[in-house]
Amino acid sequence: MASEKESTEQMFRKHVVALLEGKGAHAGFNDAVKNMPAELRGVKPEGLPHSAWMLLEHLRIAQWDILEFSRNPKYKAPNWPDDYWPKTDTPPSSAAWDKSIQQFRKDLKAMQALIANVKTDLYTRIPWGEGQTILREALLLADHDAYHLGQLVDVRRLLGAWKD
Repeated sequence: MASEKESTEQMFRKHVVALLEGKGAHAGFNDAVKNMPAELRGVKPEGLPHSAWMLLEHLRIAQWDILEFSRNPKYKAPNWPDDYWPKTDTPPSSAAWDKSIQQFRKDLKAMQALIANVKTDLYTRIPWGEGQTILREALLLADHDAYHLGQLVDVRRLLGAWKD
């Protein structure tokens, strides 16, 4: 019976890791940022409050924050909303855009590794939190990413930079 429980637990972890990848019911991160024209990265489409850069950086920052909260007993929350959004609509350089993408991918892999690790207790409250669990944080991250990736795709569509 123990091996069946372990098998079920491993399957559950794999499903959560896949959910974080975001390739199920919507475009994943890699598709959402792929080939975004540099000249459009800082443009806010009419009627929308964010540019692609703002959304990319917010995704990166929020993901880092959730990851740090999940694994760091010395975690200190950034100030909301100022520390969760970039200071400018436009990336300072193409290198900054690329670095943000690379950091997002790196932190996503770290969160996925945390979830996949059988030594990670997904269900016990995080001692430095207020009742949150690692599972709750992973689901929060998947939900947050899906929401803002949808916004990023909408920005691209309105700017003519998205092919269905």
